[in-house]
Amino acid sequence: MAATLALAVVLAVASLQAEAVRLDVPQSGTKCVSEEIQSNVVVLSDYSIMYESHSYSHPTIAVKVTSPFGNALHHNENATVGQFAFTTAEAGNYLACFWIDSAEKGSGVSVNLDWKIGFATKDWDAIAKKEKIEGVELELRKLEVAVQAIHQNLIYLKAREADMRTVSEKTNARVAWFSILSLGVCIAVSILQLWHLQGFFRKKKLI
Repeated sequence: MAATLALAVVLAVASLQAEAVRLDVPQSGTKCVSEEIQSNVVVLSDYSIMYESHSYSHPTIAVKVTSPFGNALHHNENATVGQFAFTTAEAGNYLACFWIDSAEKGSGVSVNLDWKIGFATKDWDAIAKKEKIEGVELELRKLEVAVQAIHQNLIYLKAREADMRTVSEKTNARVAWFSILSLGVCIAVSILQLWHLQGFFRKKKLI
């Protein structure tokens, strides 16, 4: 029973772990990835050029990470490996862009990006040693933290949904008022045209 519980916990926690992604950076231009993150969340990322597919050339890359408001959080040039870490100050899309900045560009490069957010950034080995927990107890602790992270994310999504609904309602109200105003203008123009035509016909003694 304990083994089954431990396996279930491990699978649940593993489903929340961040995975590395491979980015193919072209000879010219920029390759970007973005992640929508709520405020006060720890972000940790490692990146490195994968030379096994480009053994004949060794270009370097430049990396820039920006916040939703365009503030630079990390900037590195002439790099083959690197790391960035920060705590988000505002909610929104955080953008990481990569481009080749060396004269030797080859046919482009592949970059391995390991982007970890929130729960995935924790050093569980250090936590286990500090709190002297292991086995099922450690996995339950991981699951507890994961559930808290999911709960906070749901609260964030609910708040965003409420904001979007408010914006949508305001937009619909403005469209409705604009439609009424447009209809009023059309009616007023029609009345003026009718009045003008009546005056014209009377002058011509047609009516």
